[in-house]
Order: sequence, then C-alpha cells, then structure tokens
Amino acid sequence: MLKFVSSLSASKITFSFFPAKKLEKTPFAGEDRLKLATHCQGDRSYERNLLREYALYRVFNALTDSSFRVRLAHMTYVDSARHDTVTRYGFLIESDTALAQRIGAVPARSDNVYDPMTDPSYMTLVAVFQYLIGNTDWSVWKRHNIAIFQKVAEPRQLLAVPYDYDFSGAVNAPYATPPEQLKIQSVRQRVYRGFCQPDSVLAGVLARFRAAKDSIYAAVRAVPDLPERDVRNVLDYFDDFYKVLDNPGAVNREFVRTCRRMP
Repeated sequence: MLKFVSSLSASKITFSFFPAKKLEKTPFAGEDRLKLATHCQGDRSYERNLLREYALYRVFNALTDSSFRVRLAHMTYVDSARHDTVTRYGFLIESDTALAQRIGAVPARSDNVYDPMTDPSYMTLVAVFQYLIGNTDWSVWKRHNIAIFQKVAEPRQLLAVPYDYDFSGAVNAPYATPPEQLKIQSVRQRVYRGFCQPDSVLAGVLARFRAAKDSIYAAVRAVPDLPERDVRNVLDYFDDFYKVLDNPGAVNREFVRTCRRMP
C-alpha cells in the first residue's frame, strides 16, 4: 500500500506530477505523470464508490493486459488554510505512455477514429465489459473515457482502451445518470453499445468472460476495506450478466438484435 501526502484539493480526477530523478527504486519508477482518482465529497459513501470503481479496473485487468493498471493509495489531504487533514483511499492510474510501452503500442493522435476502425475482437471485449459493469458513459468517436493506441507490430491495429467507470451501474454513484438519448431510467439498466460482429467474434469474446468469471469475482472480493454489502451488491449485479450469458435467447436479445449497425 502506498501512502504519501498531497496538498491537492479532493476531486474526482486530477494529475500527479513527480520529479523523475527522485523516483528510482520506488513504485513510481519510470512515471512522471499519473492520474489520481479520489473521493469527491467527504461522506464515507463516496470512498466506497471509489473502491467499487477501483474493483472495475481490476476486473478489466483480469480480462486483458491491454488495460490500465491501478494501485490503491492512502491519500492525506492538507487544508493549509484551516490546518486540517483528512486521509482517504485513492488510486493511481497507469499513464498512457507506460501502458503503450507495456503492450507494444503508441498513443494514436488522430481524432478521426470510430469503433469499426479498431481491432474487432478487442473492441467487442470492451463493449461487453461496459455492458457487464452497466456503463454507457463512453465514446470512441468523441474520445470520451477512451484512450486510443496503435500496435507497433503489423497489422498495426487500433485499440480503444476504456477508463473512468464511476457512472456505471456497478458503482451506482448517487450523482450518476444515464444519457438522455438512451431512454433508460437508471445506470443499473444495461445497454449494449457494441457494433455488430460475426458470430465467431462475439462467441469468442463471451467465452472469454465465461472463462474469466472466477478471476473477475475474485478481483472484486480482493479490494481492501470494501464492505461486504458492497462486494455482494457488485457480484449480484454481475450474476445478472452471467445469467444472460447462460441463456442463448438472452444473448441473442442483448448482444445480437440490439448491436449497432456499421455506418
């Protein structure tokens, strides 16, 4: 567990800067810029929401190495005006540069990228993962909660790597609302936003989720200090997803009949 003092005000996402020369032989070696996710209000329920979101990053890690790694930290915030301090959980998110180096890719600079231009198997994996966690707050085209990378090796495929899951049904934060255009009443209602793919692609991705079920559930259970009621709530929500996967008719209804058509 990491612990360090920050004078930054508490907010959902901010940036942490580190002097590179002081990072050798520390967990931050090679990093000079990290994203920090932290609570946005003082109530302890917001810290629980943060731990649930951290669990979702770990779930995606269990599915693919092409995902942002995260690390929990105890953050001590100092109010220099009132001389008050508060310590809460936060988590640090791997930088784009570090992820790119680790997966043999480079960040893609083009803004003209949309889902069908990316690797179909990986993009379907991302879309099904977003369905699993009940997240509709993402867009490849708008680069909203999505980072685009291009593999260095041929055929130099594009990968749309997701992040930021606090608007998901699995977190169920009190401030989270679904997009108006989807016409759903709650973020707990799942909507599949993946593009249509051949049966072989979708079947392969769904098989991957079935094979990783134990690892996915273990990732949630392993989150330190996440109350049991929160663990159970997340896993019950995941149970509904796996009930769909076990029912061919439900798979057809949720992933085939409602998939987005190619433009």
